[in-house]
Amino acid sequence: MNINDIYANNDKIREQTKQLVGALSDEQTAMLPDGEKWTIAEIVEHIAIVQDGMSKISAKLLNEAQTTGKFSEGAANLSENFKTKAAEAQQLKFEAPDRVRPTGKMTIAESLAKMDETRQTLETLRPLFETVECSDFKFPHPFMGDLTAHEWLTLVGGHEARHLRQIGNILEKSKS
Repeated sequence: MNINDIYANNDKIREQTKQLVGALSDEQTAMLPDGEKWTIAEIVEHIAIVQDGMSKISAKLLNEAQTTGKFSEGAANLSENFKTKAAEAQQLKFEAPDRVRPTGKMTIAESLAKMDETRQTLETLRPLFETVECSDFKFPHPFMGDLTAHEWLTLVGGHEARHLRQIGNILEKSKS
């Protein structure tokens, strides 16, 4: 897997998110079915908050790594720990830390706009993702452990896909 593959996967997931939530009414995005803690609008706001943080972490790691002068050929080096934890996470439910909990004050449109801003930031970082060897620089994730910039970039799409499934489940619950 290379950096272009990660960007393409993240773009595909983003398009699915836009198509799904863009077609929903305000009533649908505000409903809170039994057993759920957040509305769809709050889930999308959470994604926007988390992605903003992930882009800032990635920028910090890439800038630190750039100072070493080590270069990469654009390969995405994902550790075995990352792959194992990502597989485990598929089966687990998490409690979001306070700093990434939604406020409930953002509309879907505002959250999607924030996600688009973050996507632009990540796009400006793309040349660094493609050329800087960053495996020696890591930042901790509460569940995944210490992650490189490449792993944080991969997690952008993985996290969004996780919540896309959650939104789908909420919509299914609302039909019954």
